[in-house]
Amino acid sequence: MKSILTLSFLIWFSDFICAQVEHHTINVGGLEGTAREYYLYIPEEVDLNTSLIFVLHGYSGSASGIMGYSELNDLADEHNFIACYPQGTIDDDGYSFWNVGYSFHSNVEVNDIEFIRTLATHITQEYRLTDFNIFSTGMSNGGDMSYLLACQASDVIRAIAPVAGCMMEWIFDSCNPEYPRPVFEIHGTDDDVTWWDGDYDDSGGWGNYIGVMPALSFWTSKNSCTDFESNELPDLDPSDGSYVISDRYSNGIGGHEVWLYKVINGGHDWPGSYGNMDINSSLEALNFFSRFKIQSTVGDTDFDGTSDIRDLLDIVDQIIDQVSYNAISDINQDGIVNGNDMFHLATTIIGY
Repeated sequence: MKSILTLSFLIWFSDFICAQVEHHTINVGGLEGTAREYYLYIPEEVDLNTSLIFVLHGYSGSASGIMGYSELNDLADEHNFIACYPQGTIDDDGYSFWNVGYSFHSNVEVNDIEFIRTLATHITQEYRLTDFNIFSTGMSNGGDMSYLLACQASDVIRAIAPVAGCMMEWIFDSCNPEYPRPVFEIHGTDDDVTWWDGDYDDSGGWGNYIGVMPALSFWTSKNSCTDFESNELPDLDPSDGSYVISDRYSNGIGGHEVWLYKVINGGHDWPGSYGNMDINSSLEALNFFSRFKIQSTVGDTDFDGTSDIRDLLDIVDQIIDQVSYNAISDINQDGIVNGNDMFHLATTIIGY
């Protein structure tokens, strides 16, 4: 058994190297800040509209671990996204975590929202992406963190797809997103870690958290979804002892939707990798995100299909107000929005 595991590891490690996954550190919090780690997978072709997807590991897990079992790198070129795998902080018990307020982390002051915001700003500017196509998925604690991002960083994250995640009660009670965001939860009804019905008295030791259905109802209401459809998906692998029911709430604000894949008899799993094998959670998340991806054109800041005086004035305002980098306004694509971009757009408008 040991030799088989070693061989499997070598095969995985070889793929890891050949794919040229990049390991980085980034300072979070300024001069007195903290160095945080992350992995980055860049597809062969990157353009203005390439998505950025954060993939967040579970409690005691790792960035490299979820990179392996999610197999999202294998899908990055076909679906044109950059995959970012941030690494959580180590707690007093020696386990990696995202700070979503578990009861045994009551004295922890790690600001993971700031970490993801810093990463989003850095990566979008480094690769000259728009900031409209940033998404988050994650397993368990990483799914919990995705909910926190949807609540507290809705100006950054466009949609989330937690797997076996939950909304901690304090997150649920305080959640007032600047923008309502589409949500897609994949969750086993027999999950013995993140319970389907929630935990309202901390009997599981994680802290109080909301059940799957109340959480979905919250996001359905936030997005003002009016239509509902439920279907049982094909049971492609009867041997896994589970099947999937798809609940979709649609016709929300701006075309937003809220989805739930109920894995009947499913556990604390990433379906498609382990547990239920009727669906591929990674591919399902990508398909969900694609429904909310915004296609942009350099110079068309108001998305009306043309570059004109209104776009020029918008760029002028951005420069005066010193807003954060906007790839759509970077006309000469040099990584900076300044007077040169105003000049280039002005000459284009008047026909020179």
